[in-house]
Amino acid sequence: MTSTRHRGLTQQAAEAAVDSACRLLRLPTIRSQFNELADAAAREQMSYRGFLAELLMAECDDRARRRSERRIKAAAFPRDKSLRAFDFDANPNIDPAVIHTLATCEWVRKGLPLCLIGDSGTGKSHLLIALGTEAAMMGHRVRYVLATKLVNELVEAADEKMLAKTIARYGRVDLLCIDELGYMELDRRGAELLFQVLTEREEKASVAIASNEAFSGWTKTFTDPRLCAAIVDRLTFGGNIIETGTDSYRLAHARQRQDILT
Repeated sequence: MTSTRHRGLTQQAAEAAVDSACRLLRLPTIRSQFNELADAAAREQMSYRGFLAELLMAECDDRARRRSERRIKAAAFPRDKSLRAFDFDANPNIDPAVIHTLATCEWVRKGLPLCLIGDSGTGKSHLLIALGTEAAMMGHRVRYVLATKLVNELVEAADEKMLAKTIARYGRVDLLCIDELGYMELDRRGAELLFQVLTEREEKASVAIASNEAFSGWTKTFTDPRLCAAIVDRLTFGGNIIETGTDSYRLAHARQRQDILT
């Protein structure tokens, strides 16, 4: 087997050949950065091997970034929230070391649950979205949904005889983030359907929830005491419980701004 080596190409012809090959091989990052990296390699008298490594690493890094962006988009978070932007000083109830340990996503790899419990404005949803984002960036499939929206979707799926398919779809993600659990009372049917989703995921894939109600108050959401106890068990067994407290950071921040303005 012989190989053809392209000797004596002009710089313009070489650039055209690289562009064509990158299109054919689907290497968009090398295609867009080749000239810049080639000029840098020449200035730094980089070896051929070093230059090739730089090109391939740039392509791999950019592909990893694009995959993360796709996973974050697929998670359907309602807004961007990061751990870097979380104000730990504003809420002394939350231990930064615990949150940064959770950010390693070992609990997601183990399929364990996470519960964020506290009043409105204490950072539950911020942490839920931020930890979900960390999981997506690490390669996990994540989905965010409001509790009422999830229950409504399950009820509609049951009515249309699509329940098994819908539960299986929610069962496939590595981390299911359920926000605002406890804000509204669920009828028995809705609660039972939610329980089916949790059972489908039990000890196989993680569920993270944010709730403004302590577990003792969940009977207002799940009116059947036995079903309520079973759901609490599914969401707490072997998992982490973070209590964000009762002092609203948003309310305190709004009052502080008002004081400044007046």
